[in-house]
Amino acid sequence: MVELRIPAQAEYIQLVRTVIGEVASINPNLNLGRIADLRLAVSEAVTNAYREHTRQNIEDQIVIRCDLSKGKIEIEINDQGSGFNPDQIPSLPNPEDPNRLNHESGVGFSLIQELSDETVVEVGEHGTKVRLIFNLNDA
Repeated sequence: MVELRIPAQAEYIQLVRTVIGEVASINPNLNLGRIADLRLAVSEAVTNAYREHTRQNIEDQIVIRCDLSKGKIEIEINDQGSGFNPDQIPSLPNPEDPNRLNHESGVGFSLIQELSDETVVEVGEHGTKVRLIFNLNDA
């Protein structure tokens, strides 16, 4: 398992994306396209955590863990924000629908869900945990 602890500063998002992408590339079953999906989903999730910390003026670190075991890659992003209910994020219109241009927020989480095989959000007393799961059997 690899663990990163970063301050809630935008300049660290690319670092996380790069490190997690390199860790994932250790597995020979993941092709470059799937690694790109993983990197983008991680970047979006860490960006959401950063924005929540910034919005609430939280100085605690964001913790990212990456575990390559059991036929999957699991990335966990932990922040100290108040959390959200993913079921309350409205579904996005199809990309060809002109109404899609009216959706500025919620796009990142929808993208995370689309790119990962499974997305789990846990909101608790001490913050929010988002787990992204990428199955290696489907790589």
